[in-house]
Amino acid sequence: MSVSSIGSKSSLIVQSLVSMRSQLDELQQQLGTGKKSDTYAGIGIDRGLAVGLRNQMVALDGYDESITNVNVRLNLAQTSLGRIADIAAAVKSGALQTSAINSNGTTTSQNVAATEFSEVIGLLNTQAGDRYLFSGRAGDQPSTETPDHIMYGDGARAGLMQVTAERKQADLGSNGLGRLLVTVPVGTPTAVKVEEDAVSPFGFKLAGVTSNLTGSTVTPSGPPAASTVDLGPGNPNAGDTIRYDFTLPDGSSESITLTATTSTSPGPNQFTIGANSTATAANLQTALTAAVGKLADTSLTAASALAASNDFFKMDAANPPRRVAGPPFDTATALVAGTPANTVSWYIGEAGSDPARATATVRVDPSISVSYGLRANEEGIRWVVQNIAALAAMTFSQSDPNASARSAALNQRVAARLDVPAGTQKVQDIETELAGAQMTLSQASSRHQQTKSALEDLLNQIEGVSNEEVAAKIMTLQTRLQASLQTTSLLYQNSLVNYI
Repeated sequence: MSVSSIGSKSSLIVQSLVSMRSQLDELQQQLGTGKKSDTYAGIGIDRGLAVGLRNQMVALDGYDESITNVNVRLNLAQTSLGRIADIAAAVKSGALQTSAINSNGTTTSQNVAATEFSEVIGLLNTQAGDRYLFSGRAGDQPSTETPDHIMYGDGARAGLMQVTAERKQADLGSNGLGRLLVTVPVGTPTAVKVEEDAVSPFGFKLAGVTSNLTGSTVTPSGPPAASTVDLGPGNPNAGDTIRYDFTLPDGSSESITLTATTSTSPGPNQFTIGANSTATAANLQTALTAAVGKLADTSLTAASALAASNDFFKMDAANPPRRVAGPPFDTATALVAGTPANTVSWYIGEAGSDPARATATVRVDPSISVSYGLRANEEGIRWVVQNIAALAAMTFSQSDPNASARSAALNQRVAARLDVPAGTQKVQDIETELAGAQMTLSQASSRHQQTKSALEDLLNQIEGVSNEEVAAKIMTLQTRLQASLQTTSLLYQNSLVNYI
């Protein structure tokens, strides 16, 4: 009997052993990594789905990174806006408290306003990284000029204080009566006429005259608006009154009520009944002139400061800051647009006509975008800035008898305006809009987490393996491999001598 050589069969056996060894290595790799394969080719027919799922997860990671960055900006913006709202409340509270005029010509409430104004401007130049949050699309540049430039100007460019001083001249007029003329008409010595000196946006605007003076008649005329009160042939009675109503440059209203008296030493807002209606008319003119002059030096001056601040700060791409057309200013009849050469523009960020929120947009989902842009010249922010600045810009003199009344008039107006009238945007309105954007970002982030969790589960089913199943396969394969190796070893040791 002959014994065949192992030769040709041995190669098949070796190949089988190598194959089993390769399978064992692959199973051990799967057990270590938890993945079927380290290449998509090893996944099989689901490789295309796996690639798509991973691309979707990468996209979600990109959205989440954008959400994180925008949330940082929004949190900083909300902090700044919250502080601005707190400052407005603090200045309002200070304005409601009476304070004496200091030796430097300011009050305590004004000193607080000046400090807080600088802080507000600093807050409006808040940065997130290298991006200015309140500059609209011009995120690479500050949103405002410096507080000093805004208040005091910059060389040939006028700041708020100069614009306010020019406006005060225009509103008071050359006679200090708020652009009014108080006269006894020629040919009618029993009458007193009040008229605006020109058709202009400055000074008092005569809203009406109501006379309870016995025997008098009121005749309106114009333009410019005027009203003539004729006492007639007889005198009014003691206690009779006449009221003059005015509209001021800031939109507020004031009135003067004068009372007839028989006293030869009339008190404030009184006029003496003379020997006849001609003498009484002259006394009425004198009393009215004094009352108008005081009202001009107090309430009108305060209103003028607020009007100047509004003209200076209320600006956008189409509307530069406005100032009085002059000199001369005390006879001016119009406002003109300031130019970059002669007037400081307090807001130097991007000033488009579209909504501020539209200046920055982020896509947080394949179908959802969130707008979160800001401009420092938005109405709600500007309203706070211009009223705090108006309070800080006025100066007084301790020797001025009307200084306290003027300060009180300014404080009263600023406090009322910082309470924000109906129909005017508030800082809190901006905060609410940003909070809505933050809510959308948060909800999108939560959806992404849920989506990624589902995608990871599906991807794990495609790419992953069961450790228990792999371990069982390894044990089976090891057993087979061990048996095969032993058998092969015996075959290789087989010879004719061993066979015999």
